[in-house]
Amino acid sequence: MGELGAFLKVQRVGFDKRDPDERVHDYERYFSLPSEEVLAGQGARCMDCGIPFCHEGCPLGNLIPDWNDLVYRGHWHEALDQLHSTNNFPEFTGRICPAPCESACVLAINDDAVTIEQIEMAIAEKGFDEGWIVAEPPARRTGKTVAVIGSGPAGLAAAAELNRCGHLVTVYERDEGPGGLMRFGVPDAKLEKSVIDRRVELLEQEGISFVYDTEVGRDVAIEELREKHDAVVIAIGSRVSRDLPVEGRELAGIHFAMDYLYQRNRFVAKTQGRPSRDTPPGEEITAAGKKVIVIGGGDTGMDCVSNSHREGATDVRILDVYVELLTDDPRHRWPLPPKRTETTYALDEGGKRQWGTEVTAFAGKDGKVTHVYARKVTGTSSRDLTPVPGSEFVVEADLVLIAIGFEHPEHEGLISELKIDLDHHGNVRTGQTYRASAADASLSGVFACGDARLGQSLVVSAIAEGRKCARVVNADLGGSPMDADRERLAIGAWSGEADSTLRHEAEAAGNVRPGDEFFQGPGSLTE
Repeated sequence: MGELGAFLKVQRVGFDKRDPDERVHDYERYFSLPSEEVLAGQGARCMDCGIPFCHEGCPLGNLIPDWNDLVYRGHWHEALDQLHSTNNFPEFTGRICPAPCESACVLAINDDAVTIEQIEMAIAEKGFDEGWIVAEPPARRTGKTVAVIGSGPAGLAAAAELNRCGHLVTVYERDEGPGGLMRFGVPDAKLEKSVIDRRVELLEQEGISFVYDTEVGRDVAIEELREKHDAVVIAIGSRVSRDLPVEGRELAGIHFAMDYLYQRNRFVAKTQGRPSRDTPPGEEITAAGKKVIVIGGGDTGMDCVSNSHREGATDVRILDVYVELLTDDPRHRWPLPPKRTETTYALDEGGKRQWGTEVTAFAGKDGKVTHVYARKVTGTSSRDLTPVPGSEFVVEADLVLIAIGFEHPEHEGLISELKIDLDHHGNVRTGQTYRASAADASLSGVFACGDARLGQSLVVSAIAEGRKCARVVNADLGGSPMDADRERLAIGAWSGEADSTLRHEAEAAGNVRPGDEFFQGPGSLTE
């Protein structure tokens, strides 16, 4: 794959990034793609590995070496076909996926990884620019109908795949637009919402219906949907934010990060003339002119930092329990993806990150937060923290944003009405079949996928979940076998029983029909 030996002479060239001092004054995308000539050189760096670990790193099983080579050779249309064979929405993952494939790149063992995510985005954008990505409605309809609850990446992927099978799909979304946290959690500087709208418009042209501002379990009863549709897919994400139950938590000015990001994304939508709900009076969250403390150093925390800069915060600081990175960090052994990076797009724009810091309490005046109490800690993760004696300190704060992850999907409404079985984390229990169950009720035709089933995860994992779930739904509806994906199906996804045999994998793929002699050996069926 690529140019023989190119990885020895061609250096990694990443996205072109706008000057941080310039971009903090707008909400436009902060990065752009290099030229096709540069991208071809980056594709040439792919090493023709004996075992391409990037496949294992990618939950979708993307054909990464294949389309790297095709870009190197200038065969962009063929690269797009390869990319779409495993990924419904490469324009999403090419922008906001943390790229576990690059962490698993063999070249990353002792050099900079191949720019896989960048090449993926370039292929997708080339496809749209050239008019190669168009609506492809199914040639026939099965007469079966499916309701997908939630329009995040898992719900969109499930809807796209099921529609492709010929089933009539309706997506129900409680917010005013599609995309889930891609729309309301991720800033436009990382993912322009026009990119989501562009893809959803194609899905509508292919025959998928979208119903917005409708919360299943409140605006429409779940039993009504079950009566109306042959199958229901729950893809509502993991939306219950993890709290920080310490003294002073009740003070005004302390909020969950996602509440803040929802408001900021709706603000941008309104300025751009897109549908946007107004924030109720008295519930506004703003960083303008304030000292902001963000608790949690993951992507959500960084997005809070980015928005705070754009609002004009006077000071922004991240308090992260993660201990400072080492040059050769044993926590991030290849091919595992890192939990943190040395810097981020948001920190490039300003602000400070304090490593190994645990918040112990909040203090305030007149019911409003004014100070955060913290201490230094050691440990490999948030699960094994050890306080450093005598390290306690206090920082001033006018606004505190808690960005320490999510617990599980919301249980009120849809899930409680169905009395769905939950796992010990509070996620929808499906075993390995994507079929939901309830101890004292029949849930035939109800499925779950994405973060609602797995817990919080990545955009690429959500798309893979939606694709896999669609296979099981299609099989239960008696649909024709679907084209093979590269991703490995959950073991037992067809029968509900553990079976990792070659026969199972062949049947699961849907396009392989070998006879018994193939499995038992040559001549095994002859005397």
